[in-house]
Amino acid sequence: MPTKLEDLERTMRGESPMPPIAHLVGFRLTSVKRGEVVVEFDADPSRHANPMGTLHGGVLCDIADAAMGMSYVSTLEEDESFTTLELKINFLRPVWNDRLIACGHVIQRGKTVGLVECTVTNSKGDRVAFATSTCLTLRGDMARGR
Repeated sequence: MPTKLEDLERTMRGESPMPPIAHLVGFRLTSVKRGEVVVEFDADPSRHANPMGTLHGGVLCDIADAAMGMSYVSTLEEDESFTTLELKINFLRPVWNDRLIACGHVIQRGKTVGLVECTVTNSKGDRVAFATSTCLTLRGDMARGR
């Protein structure tokens, strides 16, 4: 049985499908290591803009959440799953039309609770957002079907 890390690697190579939210928002999984995932996203003002014309904060939150969630998944055992307990994001600079890179990294993976961070940068390498997430590892009946 493949590990969750191996499942993510297959997804990155296109051998397994991305989750539906990836298609809806338009992000791609471009790098996978244990405890670290990179997601790329092309911000398009005709699809992703808020009423002021910049990238909607919810979309930034989606790509950061995806990078953090998949980085946490890469540390899970086959019989484990997880849920997010808390998500926080700081928006640092506006985005209009640019390629964004969201790097999720597990800071601490305890037996039950984990802390994950994500830095989102633009094509010039400027930080546009920073997010953190607290994750709860689920096992047994709690993990089934999740």
